[in-house]
Amino acid sequence: MKYVNCLFAVLFVVLSFSATAVAHKVNLFAYAEGGTIFTESYFPDGRAVEGGKVLVYDSKDTLLLEGVTDTEGLFNFDIPKGDDLKIVIDAGMGHKNSFTLKKAEVEAGK
Repeated sequence: MKYVNCLFAVLFVVLSFSATAVAHKVNLFAYAEGGTIFTESYFPDGRAVEGGKVLVYDSKDTLLLEGVTDTEGLFNFDIPKGDDLKIVIDAGMGHKNSFTLKKAEVEAGK
């Protein structure tokens, strides 16, 4: 009986942590085309990140620009420089993720 109780306790803890991890997930995708960086941010259930804060850093972690996603979870901006770009989405309440565009991808999108 102790074994069964221990098994249920372990199962409860594992499921609790996995639910927390999924609850704080946000997806971010970015690509460069025609001199513009296009980003799209959304939650795992497909809802757009509306009003999410977007931060863009270069390879030296210098903040280059910031903005806000629109009602469709989109945020676009002119390519600020030919460098690796780390794009961060902060959707609030612990929902945060980043996406890195390598310098070659940025240059190809000019």
